[in-house]
Amino acid sequence: MTDRCGAVPIAMARRTLEATRAVMFGLCLMAAVSGLAEQPSRQSATDAAEENATQIMKNAQLAFYYPGEDLKARVTMELIARHGGKRTRVMTMLRRDREEAGDQRYFVYFHEPGDVRGMTFMTWKHPDRNDDRWIFVPAVDLVRRIAAEDKHSSFVGSDFSYEDISGRDVADDDHTLVGQEQFEGRPCYVVQSVPKGPGAWTRRISWIDRESFLPLKEEYYDAQDELYRVFTADEIDDVVAGEGGGSTSYPTVTRRTMENVKTGHRTTVMYDSVSYDLGLVDEDFSERRMRRPPRSWIR
Repeated sequence: MTDRCGAVPIAMARRTLEATRAVMFGLCLMAAVSGLAEQPSRQSATDAAEENATQIMKNAQLAFYYPGEDLKARVTMELIARHGGKRTRVMTMLRRDREEAGDQRYFVYFHEPGDVRGMTFMTWKHPDRNDDRWIFVPAVDLVRRIAAEDKHSSFVGSDFSYEDISGRDVADDDHTLVGQEQFEGRPCYVVQSVPKGPGAWTRRISWIDRESFLPLKEEYYDAQDELYRVFTADEIDDVVAGEGGGSTSYPTVTRRTMENVKTGHRTTVMYDSVSYDLGLVDEDFSERRMRRPPRSWIR
């Protein structure tokens, strides 16, 4: 499929990037091992570790946020209080990649509960600048732009932020590979990320699956360096791309949880009826679609 914006065809770019990514990552690891054998300075060893960690996080972002050329899924979000009270949101999510590891479009339509039915949310993701976000509230027939500084705010009352939904730019943080260990029986890289600027957290520890590069667990620490949020990938399934059942499949986190360990509140998200490579186009992600999404999207 050729990108509508005249860029290099995404499928070709994906194959080239995957091959290049594997070679570059292998070279980074070889350089680090070779450098240690030559007894490098403390600074050069630190630089090599940071370079490796950055590449790991780039791979993780590709695996988690960029599988396929586009995506459609039925999403159920459960907001669970410490005492067990539960609220449920049901929505349809669409995603389109305009370029590999680059600009993306996100669209969310709310089905349930009744007081949010028909509400829509849209993001235009830009890795090199602030993302554009809008929300449509049918009760007042208003499309409202969400300010860039609100990216750390709660997404519809959940423990996920707006930024969590579409992803954070790898270049916004300094990354360090702090070790390798098992998580739930899976070999993982353990990476610490520290924001380069002010934000909602001061450091994050990520357990990245060494095979799939999916994040299996993330711990977020606040300004007092106390743990306050924990993300876990609870279920991972291989999803075949294309409605015709092609041969390409993508490991997909189909159940995920974000917990606020200080309040005891948590949000669990289940992805059902996941489809990749449907042929979505830029015109599907517009203000007009926010007000009147096609019936094929929301049935």
